[in-house]
Amino acid sequence: MSMQIRTAVEADLPQILAIHNDAIEHSTAIWTDTLATLAERQTWLAEHQTPRQLAIVAAEGDEVLGYATYGPWRAKEGYRFTIENSVYVRTDQAGRGYGRELMNALIADAKKSDFHAMIAAIEAGNVASIRLHENLGFVDAGTIEAVGFKFGRWLDLKHMRLALD
Repeated sequence: MSMQIRTAVEADLPQILAIHNDAIEHSTAIWTDTLATLAERQTWLAEHQTPRQLAIVAAEGDEVLGYATYGPWRAKEGYRFTIENSVYVRTDQAGRGYGRELMNALIADAKKSDFHAMIAAIEAGNVASIRLHENLGFVDAGTIEAVGFKFGRWLDLKHMRLALD
C-alpha cells in the first residue's frame, strides 16, 4: 500500500490525537504540558475545515503517519493573507519524507488559495524542523529569545517565512 496525502477526517482524530499528545509529552514542538482530549481535537478539526484553513494527513490506508495544518497567523484582518503552518510526523515514521510531503501539499494548497506568506514558528533547538523548512524555501525571519517555558527551561522561538506569490 502506498502513502497518500489527503484531507483529515473525523476517523483520523484518535491517531492525530496520539501524534499530538506524543509531541506534548516528549518534545518542545508544542509548548504546553496539558495533553489534548479527543473533544478538543474534534473542535480543532472542525475549525480546520472552514475556509482559509486546512488539515491534512499522510496515510497508508487507515493508518495516519503524520498530519499538517495551516490557519490564520494573527486574528486582525491586515494579516488575512498570511498563514501559519504546523507539521507533525509519528515518531516511529520520522526521517522518511512524510513531513516534506505534507508541507509540499500545504504549500501547494496555500498558493492556490491566494495567500501571500506562510509563517513557521519553531522552537529554535528543533534542527530537523528548521532544516525541513529551509529546504522548502523558508527564510529566517528572526528569533525571539526565552519566550516559552517547558521541561524546566526557557525556549527560544524561531520564525521562518515563505513567500507564496
